[in-house]
Amino acid sequence: MTHVARELASQPDCWRRAAGMADGLAGQLPATGERIAVVGCGTSYFMAQAYAALREGSGQGETDAFAASEFPAGRRYDRIVALSRSGTTTEVLGLLAQAEGTRRTVIIGDPDSPMATMADDTVVLDFADEQSVVQTRFATSALTLLRAQLGLHTDAVVEDAQVALAEPLPAGLVECTQFTFLGRGWSVGLANEGALKMREAALAWSEAYPAMEYRHGPISISTRSTATWMLGDAPAGLSDEVHATGARWVAGGLDPLAELVRVQRLALAIAQARGLDPDRPRHLTRSVILSTA
Repeated sequence: MTHVARELASQPDCWRRAAGMADGLAGQLPATGERIAVVGCGTSYFMAQAYAALREGSGQGETDAFAASEFPAGRRYDRIVALSRSGTTTEVLGLLAQAEGTRRTVIIGDPDSPMATMADDTVVLDFADEQSVVQTRFATSALTLLRAQLGLHTDAVVEDAQVALAEPLPAGLVECTQFTFLGRGWSVGLANEGALKMREAALAWSEAYPAMEYRHGPISISTRSTATWMLGDAPAGLSDEVHATGARWVAGGLDPLAELVRVQRLALAIAQARGLDPDRPRHLTRSVILSTA
């Protein structure tokens, strides 16, 4: 079994542990009413998008999400929350160094990483850290922790993840040549992450959009060899429009975070079918550390 397959399958247990931490982190995570920015790179950025939509959508405070490299210079927040599995990502370290005077909270997998020494509050999810280059459980556990702290996590989410791991994938998806993932609200970030997993692990042509935007151009690529996967509830009529193109439509009936687990499984299945090693994705490393010379 590959590292990524083993780590993917461990997510229900990791989510239970992450959710159980939330009540003990009062003060270390954003309080209701704080104006915050959430930052990350790659997968962590997409989890930041999901958390920002959840927090602001539930009325708990203005929340913006940024790729760390695109943080707007000079904009003031009560707190910056940084997500980083390795705690070594160059862009995030640089942003934290420039943010002195703003409260900095980091959620990391390695307590001995450089990022831990730069934060006012450090939350360590070492039980969810990974050997894989391709992230699965750390990112979803970090989002589960934040979701639980907002009061938006239930045991049903873990039960859905167990279903996502046990049930067969929809027939015919492995043979598709292109994949589009759609979300609404907080699941837009998850759709972005699903598309990234397909590119990283399976070298598959994949895209992601807010569901209502899919009609505004992207649907033109839909054909008999493509699949459109909805994470969360679909807008009325969209499934019929996709079916009319001849494309496959996958309705996300599980909690959107559990749907992402199904997408992760599909990425591994396609990698296997194509003879790829998902533990050694092309051109990627576990952490992006850039030269500053």
